[in-house]
Amino acid sequence: MNEQQRSILLHSASRFPPPLGVKLSYGTAGFRADSSLLESTLFRVGILAALRSVHTRSVTGLMITASHNQASDNGVKVADPSGGMLSQQWEPFADALANAGDPNALLQLIDDFAKKEKIPLEGASEGEVLLGRDTRPSGVFLAEAAKQGITSIMGVSATEMGVMTTPQLHWMVRSRNNGVEASEQNYYDQLSTSFRCLMEYIPQGNRNNNVNDKLIVDGADGVGGEKLENLKKLLSYLSIDVRNRGDGVLNEGVGADFVQKEKVVPRGFGSADVGFRCASLDGDADRLTAYANGASTYYLKQLGLEVVFTPTGVKYLHEKASEYDIGIYFEANGHGTILFSESFLCWLEGRNNELTSTSKCSEQQKAALRLLAVSKLINQAVGDSLSGLLLVEAILKHMGWSMLKWNELYQDLPSRQRKVKVIDRTAVITANAETVVVRPVGIQEAINAETAKYPQGRCFIRPSGTEDVIRVYAEAISQEAADSLANSVAMLVDQFLGFNTTK
Repeated sequence: MNEQQRSILLHSASRFPPPLGVKLSYGTAGFRADSSLLESTLFRVGILAALRSVHTRSVTGLMITASHNQASDNGVKVADPSGGMLSQQWEPFADALANAGDPNALLQLIDDFAKKEKIPLEGASEGEVLLGRDTRPSGVFLAEAAKQGITSIMGVSATEMGVMTTPQLHWMVRSRNNGVEASEQNYYDQLSTSFRCLMEYIPQGNRNNNVNDKLIVDGADGVGGEKLENLKKLLSYLSIDVRNRGDGVLNEGVGADFVQKEKVVPRGFGSADVGFRCASLDGDADRLTAYANGASTYYLKQLGLEVVFTPTGVKYLHEKASEYDIGIYFEANGHGTILFSESFLCWLEGRNNELTSTSKCSEQQKAALRLLAVSKLINQAVGDSLSGLLLVEAILKHMGWSMLKWNELYQDLPSRQRKVKVIDRTAVITANAETVVVRPVGIQEAINAETAKYPQGRCFIRPSGTEDVIRVYAEAISQEAADSLANSVAMLVDQFLGFNTTK
């Protein structure tokens, strides 16, 4: 690091001292905390995103959001050049950066890491970071801190994208690095064009089915409602009524997480909406209320599909899904997407061209065109509730399914989730894709004993990646049984790890 770079960093870092007594960890969703504690962290993650850009010689992204957390919280995560999550190999450096003490300690950490990774810090290499934020008021001053961090690395610029959904930011990073234009309008155009293609290739017999054309969407009073209002103007095949568009409090009685956890309809919905298709977006619009449990896993296996389990976290699922020609991944809480390998898409393009000359408009060619449209409609960078919403609508039309018919595919097992505040969430160590607890000793045996009391019972616990809690998931043959199992295991967690206050 030359003297000019050292001077710039020292001056900037002195403006953003870290909060006393706060230790942060880069979890499955980046850093999250009360927004008042994050200014220093945003500055330092800005530095990290800039270094990542220089190191990879690509555009990276920085998104300011706390997703489904309350409005007073905020957070930050980095989008890698692929549009996916930050490389896991860089996460320890992210932790060290966020928790470094005075400016001199911060500089030493950056200098040592740059030397180890062979990152030039003399300004000879250029870089660019796309900077986005959701609708939280704190995003304004946190974005300024992030921008200061980004531009503290010589040769790196910050491109402010403004208010956008998390998936839009990831999509734009991926597009820029693939040589594609990456404006918000480009995003809307790609989704609407591919959706239109899917609708045009609906089988003839299902074009006039009884699927109601009206869709009602809960925008969680976040960024997703605003963006869906823009997108729906381009969707001639679909009538969308967007509610909770931002007039209320973000995530308060609304949104995917609220609906999933509380099992109630969101604010702004009532008896007049019975019979209509409804969906809820997450606070930053990266998931729907889709939910998976043991029943859906069994159903997929019965279809003859390969089902693979990974530890909790999109980063693990995305990595595993990328090993297949078509990899579909979803967390139980709805985060997920579909990945198409480059080799498969090249083959599909070739097959479509071949069919154009030999069997144009044949069923085979229509099938190829549908798959190509799906690959463009779905956001392959990261889970995206807007693209997922349109894909579900296209599938329902294609299959000619009403909501009742869709719901009859299989019977969900009733489930319940709880979270328990604990003294140290890192005390829980799991194995076998987080289905077994190996530390603390004795708790897994206690969970097994409780689970055995309930027909078709399953129960797992894991440390949260975003909060200082242990998450409990239980399912059983009835809702009453699932509730009882979840409560019993929550009490066990409290006894082993918490404050012994769970009732």
